[in-house]
Amino acid sequence: MVFLKNNYTFFFILLLLPTLCYSNNYVSRVAYYSTPDGTGTPSGACGYGDYGKDVNSGDVCTASKRLYKNGAACGACYQVRCKDKELCSEEGTKVIVTDNGEGHGTDFILSYRAYAKMAKQPNMAQHLFAKGVVEVEYRRVSCKYGGNLMVRIHEHSKYPHYLAIVVMNQGGATDILGVEVYEEETKEWISMRRVYGAVFDLSNPPSGELEVRFLTSAGAETKWVQSDKAVIPAEWKAGITIETDIQLS
Repeated sequence: MVFLKNNYTFFFILLLLPTLCYSNNYVSRVAYYSTPDGTGTPSGACGYGDYGKDVNSGDVCTASKRLYKNGAACGACYQVRCKDKELCSEEGTKVIVTDNGEGHGTDFILSYRAYAKMAKQPNMAQHLFAKGVVEVEYRRVSCKYGGNLMVRIHEHSKYPHYLAIVVMNQGGATDILGVEVYEEETKEWISMRRVYGAVFDLSNPPSGELEVRFLTSAGAETKWVQSDKAVIPAEWKAGITIETDIQLS
């Protein structure tokens, strides 16, 4: 009898988990957009390029101006589920912000693939698409990218006079508010300008290897985070991607 009681208790907890996960949720509406393969678009406002198309298996989204935060929330992860219990699963879909955009009353516009994953069964997705816009509950979540914080030297960079970087893989629950590089000659940190989205730049950057630090925000906590070693090599080249030893939640 004890064994059966323990099993029933454990099963009851499992049933409650989906509800508990959404205890701090927000209510909004979402739409979807289409691309030839159903994934994201390389021209998103975050400046990710092809990374923004394929990250998270193409389960990506645009965020409204309120959530996009002028690009600080690029890379943010959200768990989104629609409220139609007949059509939609309890879990919903996990998406990554790669672009800025909104419709009438929407906070997100999901990629075709991500929108379909809200359905309870694959064959029900067509009914969601027929609606076009659905009411949802969503919450900010951590997102496992499978790697550390990364920096890509933007294609428009011109060594050694102009340096632009794209910040990627920031963790999903963490916003990047600012970026600075360290100048060894003056012993000072120099702020990079946010050009747009996750792209930061600096004219006449310091020479040599560059230490980089990131001003991060997770909930109410704001702090500077930096690598234990130089991030950008002395003779950097446009297009290269560097993985740091920083991992954000």
